Amino acid sequence: MHVHRDTRFRANARLLQALYREEQGIDMGAHTYGDGSTRKLGSRISNKAGEAGRNFMTPEIARLAWREHAYREPGAMIDDERVWTNLLGSDSQTINCIGPLKLDLALATKMLRAMCPDLAEAEVQSVLFEHSPGRGSEDLTRDGTAFDAILNYVSGTGEFGFVALELKYTENGWSRQKELGKRYADLMPASGLFRDPEAVELRKSPLQQFMREHVLAQAAIMRGDYSEGRLVILTPALNSSIRRISARYADHLAEQTEGQAGFGVWTLEAFINALRQHGDAAYADDLYRRYCDWSRVDAEIAAHVPAKLAD
Repeated sequence: MHVHRDTRFRANARLLQALYREEQGIDMGAHTYGDGSTRKLGSRISNKAGEAGRNFMTPEIARLAWREHAYREPGAMIDDERVWTNLLGSDSQTINCIGPLKLDLALATKMLRAMCPDLAEAEVQSVLFEHSPGRGSEDLTRDGTAFDAILNYVSGTGEFGFVALELKYTENGWSRQKELGKRYADLMPASGLFRDPEAVELRKSPLQQFMREHVLAQAAIMRGDYSEGRLVILTPALNSSIRRISARYADHLAEQTEGQAGFGVWTLEAFINALRQHGDAAYADDLYRRYCDWSRVDAEIAAHVPAKLAD
């Protein structure tokens, strides 16, 4: 179960997923390393279980995942193994969390209004996964940057807008840094998003991904695709790494003006609670138990205190 590179939070989340797998009676899977060797891992499920859709909360959500995978946007970066057999994967978590909104736009509208009180009269028109308004487009970021999910809406005044979501479950933000294309040298100042668009920190990990997605959001507004929009990071309350990085990124932002893409953070717990209030409460409870019920980790650790320490 132990993976030496795990942060403390990721280690706890890995254990929570292993407990979920055991509770569901799903066979354990294995991780394959670069040298071809394999290792059984409690946060993985078997290929057979993956093919049966057991990484998803319900058969309906599994069918949605299959359709979304089949009809994914050209150029979408989706790792098949992570989607189907990795319980920690953000791809499957995105479908599990946002899938109910895709299947029920009335629910999506209720969720949008609950999480964004300033959009009390907006109506969601569509929900898309692994979406870019134009991968490689010359008038956008000219690269493959995309959002995990996006809620497209019409505001109460008839304006087109969006909430773009980036899910960070166990990530600590220190992913491999991408080489920025020359387009960012033009877009970052033109966007008006930043107090100092030349700031080096914005171009490096861990802030670079948030910057790229935020600039993409702004570029879509500048191109005329939308009148308004925002980028939102969805992360567990206890993922302190992502919370800190989000705060660091926000410190670089200029005061938002009309026509500029906003930036915010939602906790996964608040999202699930809103889903409980406005959607299927039982589904929300199951989602919370799988992804956020850290008391199960506490209980498991307490149950394995060495016996000699109890004497």
